[in-house]
Amino acid sequence: MQARDRGAGWQPRGDCAIVRAPMGIANAQNMTHGIPQLPRPYGIRVRLRPGDPFAKLLGADWQKTHWYFTAFERDRALADMSRKHEYSRIGDQPALVFEKVEKLAESRGL
Repeated sequence: MQARDRGAGWQPRGDCAIVRAPMGIANAQNMTHGIPQLPRPYGIRVRLRPGDPFAKLLGADWQKTHWYFTAFERDRALADMSRKHEYSRIGDQPALVFEKVEKLAESRGL
């Protein structure tokens, strides 16, 4: 009997038991090692374009910085973030400004 077929007065049969016990762990955590704390000196700062209506929600000074271990990783991520996606409409313009940033002390080992 489906749950939606049960009337308001439905009761489980006597041979059915409803067990309310906490669920155990099915599989051990596969992330046994922590995330490496190596320096991430290469970044991408993401900002809204001036006058963007989304700034009313996020604030005119909103920005987010993504950090990467190598310049190659950063550049690859930047190319992916800034590309024209397949779901973009004709005439759509990117609403975000992407800027490469670098922590010089970490990247140069100073």
